Amino acid sequence: MTDLELFQAFVAPAIFISGAGLLVLSINTRLMGIVTRLRAFHKEKHAAIKSGNVMEARVLQSQIDSIEHRARKVRNAFVCTLIGIMGVMVTCLLLGLSLRIPDALVVAVLLFVLSVMSMLIGMMFYLSEVFIGLTSVQEEEKLYSLLDSVPNAGRDQ
Repeated sequence: MTDLELFQAFVAPAIFISGAGLLVLSINTRLMGIVTRLRAFHKEKHAAIKSGNVMEARVLQSQIDSIEHRARKVRNAFVCTLIGIMGVMVTCLLLGLSLRIPDALVVAVLLFVLSVMSMLIGMMFYLSEVFIGLTSVQEEEKLYSLLDSVPNAGRDQ
């Protein structure tokens, strides 16, 4: 293997890491948005319970359950993508080791394939969350419309 080929072998996975880093940034932003919304719902639910609005608390719990489901999907996407990035980093190291230990090249190729598969699984989680994201908002609107239509909604008397 010439120096140029070796350099190309090192650079290809490193470029992959850069793109995956942008993806992780996007996933992290989405996760933090979901977590922020989840905290707001918990606070609203607590206030509803304290003021005796049982129906509102139930509606909020439904939203909490839905958002927690979304958060798990985004977390899984985040973890799978990070595992993939770590695998690609180790692949880069193994490519360097393959200069002295030729068998390391086989392990590097295998690890790279597994890392890409991990990222693909992460993207499937992310895509599935993107598809349910809008339905969550639509459910929230229906539930609040229901609360608005019932006089003294949720007040135990």
